[in-house]
Amino acid sequence: MSMNDTPSGERVHIGFFGRRNAGKSSVVNAVTGQNLAIVSDTKGTTTDPVYKAMELLPLGPVMIIDTPGFDDEGALGEMRVQRTKQVLNKTDIAVLVVDGTEGLKGCDEDLLALFKEKNIPYITVYNKKDLLAACPQAGDHDIYVSAVTKDGIFELKERMARLKPVGEDTPIIGDLLTAGDFVVLVVPIDTAAPKGRLILPQQQTIREILDAGCTAVVVKENALSKTLEELGKAPRMVVTDSQVFGEVAAVVSDEMTLTSFSILMARHKGFLRDAVQGVTAIEGLKDGDTVLVAEGCTHHRQCDDIGTVKIPRWLRAHTGKDIAIQTCSGREFPEDLSPYAMVIHCGACMLNEREVQWRMKFAGRQGVPMTNYGIAIAYMKGILKRSLGPFPHLAALVK
Repeated sequence: MSMNDTPSGERVHIGFFGRRNAGKSSVVNAVTGQNLAIVSDTKGTTTDPVYKAMELLPLGPVMIIDTPGFDDEGALGEMRVQRTKQVLNKTDIAVLVVDGTEGLKGCDEDLLALFKEKNIPYITVYNKKDLLAACPQAGDHDIYVSAVTKDGIFELKERMARLKPVGEDTPIIGDLLTAGDFVVLVVPIDTAAPKGRLILPQQQTIREILDAGCTAVVVKENALSKTLEELGKAPRMVVTDSQVFGEVAAVVSDEMTLTSFSILMARHKGFLRDAVQGVTAIEGLKDGDTVLVAEGCTHHRQCDDIGTVKIPRWLRAHTGKDIAIQTCSGREFPEDLSPYAMVIHCGACMLNEREVQWRMKFAGRQGVPMTNYGIAIAYMKGILKRSLGPFPHLAALVK
């Protein structure tokens, strides 16, 4: 992946929903100008959500999601409907596709209710305009189109662009810097590091540092001490990979600001405060408790993997308790969190902000504390307050 690519977690997620044979896939293909989804007269052709990252003008980088019919039937159909509901948790803009020759049905109304309940901006698209003798007056949330003739498709894209989530995204690090600053980034290169490239949060952080008119100095942990000596002056900040937090904290003087990529990503995704408040649940862990370690991406696990090996080892050493660990990764996240004493989540660089915040709120509703890798590791190393130095209002919460 190059630095110029927009990662999926930074794209506007647009979900297309509706009944079987309403023409969802046809509308998706018409909007994107590509045959992204299989189109057939047979009901239930789309059996799983189909994801496609692309540039869609005038929206820019988006993630298009074509979902199975919300009226699917049978045991397998219920599973498909459940998958569709899960897509709602990451949807920034919802497009309800309705068969214009039949109008709204009960399951369409159910979907509209879900959009409103989850506060998702939406538009209702009445497809098959070419088969209608006349179209009723469309409202603020309605539009008539024909996926066959492309009538109304341009207007649909313009309307979707106006629904794009507003407000500035929280930066990763750029707003913490002043032009001319330099930042030292500590990047371990071990068996878990991807060959030939840096991981996504490291790439994104470097890019924001450069965009801010600052200098990024990237070093391995074993070269940090010498690098700091040779720089001649203290950096504006030292940002480290969480798994070497302890080693780095021992080298970086108390006068220097220290934090981690994971902590910066938690703020970027909007759940840093909740993660700080949730981390103290570690002290309440008991023998036999189960902790869920959740990751937003899927990758081949190495022998010293941070999620399945290092964090469990540090948890057991810190608490002295016999703690069980379960893991989930990618788009999967348990609906029932009652078996878990707490959730420790990765930095979530591959998830969009809406899904990360949904996971946090979902855990909160079930009374399960949730934190993230960087917060948990800094806490167990006894340096959480220090690692929150860039965010004094949150550091004050740490006792």
